[in-house]
Amino acid sequence: MIAEFSVVPVGRGEELADLVAQVVDIIDQSGLPYQLTAMGTLVEGDWDNVLALIKECHLKMRQQASRVMTRVSIDDRDGARNRLTGKIRDVEKILGREVRK
Repeated sequence: MIAEFSVVPVGRGEELADLVAQVVDIIDQSGLPYQLTAMGTLVEGDWDNVLALIKECHLKMRQQASRVMTRVSIDDRDGARNRLTGKIRDVEKILGREVRK
């Protein structure tokens, strides 16, 4: 499955890169395939590992802020593997060219 999620501390101002970096470090150390975007993170893996990672990230941010909002979107499909890159390749194949990254 692929999950896209973002963890946002409420009331910590506009500059959040230092807090986000702490969460990205957890994601990176998880060993799961992931892709960081400007608005969240995509991560791929089995249900238990992905949700445990999201929980760990949420709890890490809760150490930094008294209120945290975590948004999660899940794409769960039987037999789907390597979809972080596969979905992009599928679209590029149809277009006949690479898309901007």
